[in-house]
Amino acid sequence: MLQLRPGCECCDKDLPPESTEARICSFECTFCASCAETILAGTCPNCGGELVARPRRPAEKLASYPASRERVYKMAGCGKAA
Repeated sequence: MLQLRPGCECCDKDLPPESTEARICSFECTFCASCAETILAGTCPNCGGELVARPRRPAEKLASYPASRERVYKMAGCGKAA
C-alpha cells in the first residue's frame, strides 16, 4: 500500500491524499508537479527513477488506510537529478 506522503521533498508544498499534483517514483519519493516538471525534469533526484502521478486513494478507504504523516523535506531543496 502506498504511503501517500504529505508533502514535496523539494519545496515542502502540502500534498494531501486527494491531490492531483503529487508525483512519485517507485520508491515513493514524493514531489509536487511543479518541482517534478521544472527542477527535476521528471527524474527522481534520489534514485534516478521516473516521476509519475501518484494514485489517489478513495476517500472512503482513508479512514481504514490513512495517508502517512511522515514528512520528508530537504532544506537545501532539490539539486540535479541522480
